[in-house]
Amino acid sequence: MENETSKTAAELLVECLKEEGVKVIFGIPGEENLAVIEALSHHPEIRFITTRHEQGAAFMADVYGRLTGHAGVCLATLGPGATNLVTGVADADSDGAPLVAITGQVGTERMHITSHQFLNLTKMFEPITKRTKMVVKPENMSEIVRLSFKYAESEKPGATHIDLPVDIGKMPVAAEERPLPKKVEPKEFADLNTIEFAAGMLYQAKTPVILAGAGAVRAQASQSVTNFAEKLKIPVVHTMMAKGIIPFNSKYSMWTIGIPQKDYQNKILEEADVIIAVGYDLVEYAPQKWNPGKDKTIIHIDRRPAHINKYYQTAVEVVGDISNSLDNILYRCRRNTEPEEALKIKNMMMEEYSKYENDMSFPVKPQKILADIRKALRPEDILLSDVGAHKMWIARHYHCYQPNTCIISNGFASMGIAVPGAVAAKLLYPEKRVLAVTGDGGFMMNCQELETAFREQLPIVTLIFHDDSYGLIKWKQMDQYGHSGCVDFGNPDFVKFAEAMHGKGYRIERTEDLLPTLEEAFKQTVPVIIDCPVDYSENVKLTAHLKELSETL
Repeated sequence: MENETSKTAAELLVECLKEEGVKVIFGIPGEENLAVIEALSHHPEIRFITTRHEQGAAFMADVYGRLTGHAGVCLATLGPGATNLVTGVADADSDGAPLVAITGQVGTERMHITSHQFLNLTKMFEPITKRTKMVVKPENMSEIVRLSFKYAESEKPGATHIDLPVDIGKMPVAAEERPLPKKVEPKEFADLNTIEFAAGMLYQAKTPVILAGAGAVRAQASQSVTNFAEKLKIPVVHTMMAKGIIPFNSKYSMWTIGIPQKDYQNKILEEADVIIAVGYDLVEYAPQKWNPGKDKTIIHIDRRPAHINKYYQTAVEVVGDISNSLDNILYRCRRNTEPEEALKIKNMMMEEYSKYENDMSFPVKPQKILADIRKALRPEDILLSDVGAHKMWIARHYHCYQPNTCIISNGFASMGIAVPGAVAAKLLYPEKRVLAVTGDGGFMMNCQELETAFREQLPIVTLIFHDDSYGLIKWKQMDQYGHSGCVDFGNPDFVKFAEAMHGKGYRIERTEDLLPTLEEAFKQTVPVIIDCPVDYSENVKLTAHLKELSETL
């Protein structure tokens, strides 16, 4: 006879999630995860947010993890529910966002035969997660959950997966089974010899440049990076995922690298003899693009050793807490030489950036859209970028004062992340203005999550760069072949679409109206869509401009 004080494995799972500090789960219920949904109903301190597609749930968990440093959790049923999670899970794993995906599964009695909706999910998730485990014994639940969160949240963070067969979830476990305690990993500090060696190399460098990546953001090293750069007078170039690691208006901030064409930042790196790579991940921007001659002396500063890559051969690896490493190198090094060439290039960048602020041509130039967005958003507000041509312009023309105020997927670079990502950001920071910037192509991939935003009373604002095509692919076609094809499409009336989703819609018909419309949009209490026609002839013009620039700089 079953012990009256026992509980189910699904109930133990939820207890483990509580122990891990989980506050919210994004997902869709299904027949095979009903035991988990039932267990959650007895723990109101964990909110379950029902999404309209599992991909949206995974993207929400992805951005939730990226903004908090704690694993975002998404839940799906077996088969098609699980496969719908894949893109968002892969995005989190590639981009270094902690995420735990939980899927339902057929009962263990059906796995050895051809069975309705059965897929080997641990095999499917294996290449896109750090760990994937099936619960085959109820009493192992606490170990599997602790393992999943430990690996998801440890550097480099990423995705993990728990597969729960329907019969296992309903099986009893002894009442004394408890979650394993969550332990805070102690900080590890770099070896003093490597710190002194790095300080000596830096002291002798003639034209050092800092290349900051997402790892520096995850390590909350913004203040240390800024102090290091400003006191040693070293220019900082950062990746798309490290925007705001140093305030863009700092004298030594050289803004963002990462668009396909060579830009000002590439020239600054070309002139460098020593590259100080701080929290840099090869997936963000390939080292072959900034070190094609393999001639740069590289100081690697991160919480983990460097990857192996023939274009990223390090002279020294300072492995440990990033802030501590930078502070200790700074203590041992002095530099008084201004980076004159880099500062000249910075002046050129600023001149180009500012000349679009008063450009009232219509359709709106992407540079002007981003200038107005920057005026509408406060330093602490959050912009979520989707993937497309607009992402290139955001990388180049949207500047940040603080880290984690511009979220760009540039490891996996998946379209469709902006709207669900904005839902997660607004859930976390209701007091901040949250803006999803997307193309019309990316918007239509997860636009259904506007209903989720409305239902959860999250007044996000979505600004659509409207050009009736997959603009980035058209840009590449024009660059490579001189013509485009198979990239154009039609769109719904986005204003009516917003209204149908219980929100409010605006259509920009004059460039002068964009900034006041943004201000009005952020006053609304429902989700908002701003339909903004964009002049993407600027794409081809930028390509020509950058070719000319690379020849003259």
